[in-house]
Amino acid sequence: MAGSPIIGEEAIIRDYFAGLAAGYPGAFDLKDDCAVVTPPPGFDLVVKTDPIRAGVHFLADDPADTIGWKALAVNVSDLIAKGATPHVYTMAVSFPALPERAWLEAFRDGLQAAQAAFGCHLIGGDTDKAPGPMSIAITALGLVPAGTMVRRGAARAGDTIYVSGTLGDAACGLRIAQGDIDAAAWPLDGRARTFLADRYRRPQPRVALAPVLRAHASASMDISDGLAKDLARMVTASGAGATVDLARLPLSDPARTAIGTDLARRALTWSGGDDYEVLCTVPVARAGDFERDAVRAGVRVTAIGRITAEAGLAYPGFEAAVAAHRPGWDHF
Repeated sequence: MAGSPIIGEEAIIRDYFAGLAAGYPGAFDLKDDCAVVTPPPGFDLVVKTDPIRAGVHFLADDPADTIGWKALAVNVSDLIAKGATPHVYTMAVSFPALPERAWLEAFRDGLQAAQAAFGCHLIGGDTDKAPGPMSIAITALGLVPAGTMVRRGAARAGDTIYVSGTLGDAACGLRIAQGDIDAAAWPLDGRARTFLADRYRRPQPRVALAPVLRAHASASMDISDGLAKDLARMVTASGAGATVDLARLPLSDPARTAIGTDLARRALTWSGGDDYEVLCTVPVARAGDFERDAVRAGVRVTAIGRITAEAGLAYPGFEAAVAAHRPGWDHF
């Protein structure tokens, strides 16, 4: 946080955050103690809080704009998986030291770019100084037509399992961003390394997929702690099981090159966190329409397995590999 420090919470809010509320009347330019949110008639509000902390969810020396982007993106990712359209958010930031002007400007710019991309506004929150790593707690609110939020626990036997985008990019990107010795030896050029690091620092919620999920998905959630762990959560909540073909997991070209034939690195595709892609299930009768509408929305989706009536997860041909690696991120 290099540069001259700003003294005072009022200055931080007035000079850096108030502009993020522009255009939403209920935010009152961040000049009141509370905001007013009135959903349109016939809509429900979907609410998500997902804090991020330095050293856990981002690197303390990450560029400030990417920290701002990620703080909002990880919350929007959950809204999208519920079929919700991002609407507004609040933010509470705890700084370990007085923030610097240049850092705050970049952090604000990252938030501004994210909320413009996702279609939402800041409406309030809090700032303070506290010992320990920096933390950013965002509560995001989205809109869905009443009664249409897509639940996690509604997958049914026979449903096809889909994921959006590509998996394992962020886990590879984290190792690159950390300066991992093994990652330094991966046969990647500078552009590929930047791509993977950006996938860790700047998740891309699939905003255009929200209405497609509402129309076709039986169950949905985002992948934040690794596919294996999040799928286990989905099938447990659904009282079901799943069979997954890990050979079908979609990979980007840079991730495929980084992984090569190394089984430990391949495990990043099912156990690595920070993908923030959509994991969903679709009844077989609707699978064709789901794939067609996803293509029209500009979002890549890949069928990777099916839901079973029997509890538990099966990974034909990969059971030993899955057992040899932790199933995903655990906050504790």
